[in-house]
Amino acid sequence: MSERNKIVIKNISRVYQINKSNSKQKKEFLAIKNIDLIVKKGEFLTIVGPSGCGKSTLLDIIAGLSKPNSGQIYIDDKLITGPSLDRGIVMQGYALLPWRTVRQNVEFGLEIKGLPKAMRKEISSRYIHLVGLNNFEDRFPFELSGGMKQRVAIARALAYDPEVLLMDEPFAAVDAQTREVLQDELLRIWEETHKTILFITHSIDEAVALADRVAIMTSNPGTIKEIVDIKLPRPRRIGDIRTSPDFSWIKHRVWESLHDGHSDLKISTHQKKDVAIEISPTAVL
Repeated sequence: MSERNKIVIKNISRVYQINKSNSKQKKEFLAIKNIDLIVKKGEFLTIVGPSGCGKSTLLDIIAGLSKPNSGQIYIDDKLITGPSLDRGIVMQGYALLPWRTVRQNVEFGLEIKGLPKAMRKEISSRYIHLVGLNNFEDRFPFELSGGMKQRVAIARALAYDPEVLLMDEPFAAVDAQTREVLQDELLRIWEETHKTILFITHSIDEAVALADRVAIMTSNPGTIKEIVDIKLPRPRRIGDIRTSPDFSWIKHRVWESLHDGHSDLKISTHQKKDVAIEISPTAVL
């Protein structure tokens, strides 16, 4: 495997046992099927697809919270067999501990690692500053807005220095203005930390604005239909790129792919002005 490949997903499928309609009998439900995907080191890759296509199922398997029925996932050539501190997870619901302050929530993973108190405070202060929550260290979650809670969740995920940041629709629960602010903050943090980020979203706008590449999933069973290489300049700021014709054109191209019932598109390259978009069915393993 290339040393530039951070995550390698090989032929992942996941089957669930569900109840038949009006019956206690079980039947198989194929959530995701034969997913192959490569995430490069330091890459910001977004995954977009219809509701119920298995995006979160795939992320759970990468996180080690669920096991596939077939296939393997590797991080730095190491097979994933369960949860590990090499992966940080940020979910839509914040998942903060309500009895702990902002600092104590951020330090949670550091406590698990067994770091001494002075070192935990130094590291948590750095990441609290990074997400713009100075002077809120001693606040409890109920004293914070939704956007602030999500900043705490991001700081907590980054504080124990994971190799990969897994994000499952982290901004879906906040208002549009706060969402744009958090998107800009995430881009700034990514530019500073160079973490590998795998980001799930329902929003085409968000997927294109943030990503180096967008992986497009089909509806059930979920598979990777195409990967769109986003050639928008970096560093990016959301308000700036959203007004550009290039952004609108790329977003429309992703929308077309999502709403196209044919998954056997040939490899092609589309170009407009100075922006090239490379489309491929999947990353080749």
